[in-house]
Amino acid sequence: MTQVSFANLITGARAGALVSFPTDTVPALAVVPEKAELIFVAKHRSQDKPLILMGAKAEDLWLYVKGNEDEYKIWQKLVHKYWPGALTLVLPASDRVPKVMNPSDPTTIGIRVPKSAIAQRILAQTGPLATTSANFSGQPPLQTMAEIAAQFPEALTLVTTECQDEISIGVPSTVVKWTGETWQILRQGAVVLEA
Repeated sequence: MTQVSFANLITGARAGALVSFPTDTVPALAVVPEKAELIFVAKHRSQDKPLILMGAKAEDLWLYVKGNEDEYKIWQKLVHKYWPGALTLVLPASDRVPKVMNPSDPTTIGIRVPKSAIAQRILAQTGPLATTSANFSGQPPLQTMAEIAAQFPEALTLVTTECQDEISIGVPSTVVKWTGETWQILRQGAVVLEA
């Protein structure tokens, strides 16, 4: 079990280590995008299940997507309404996204800004991270840092005393994909989109 301080988690994440910290939905396993394969290995996750790129603010994530001016306006409208929050947007990926983030379809990338002070503080110092829920694939998400440290001893897990005020709702984010014309709901989660 490797529970570490906030500073050590940041240092480890920047160096390419697998880390775990709370978010507004469920606790995350995270790593720099270039090392995303560490998550697939740790979780025993199928290559056809892409990871989400999480950032501290929307501006940190726009570099990883590509669209025309009209699309950016549509995307930003949704972002202004629901971010920070439990909504993941699946958008066309720019060439900055490592293929290992989404091995089965490297043309798209899921992006999200969590409504979590701790997660935002971490992401502001590490830059965007490849993330997913902290659990073995197909199992329910783990809810505490202690459970995560026990199941993923290779991950640097934020020590519980650093995240006592953080409340996770325990429900994953809603995932919507841009089809080029409209939004398609891939997973109904915590956010219900208004028509």
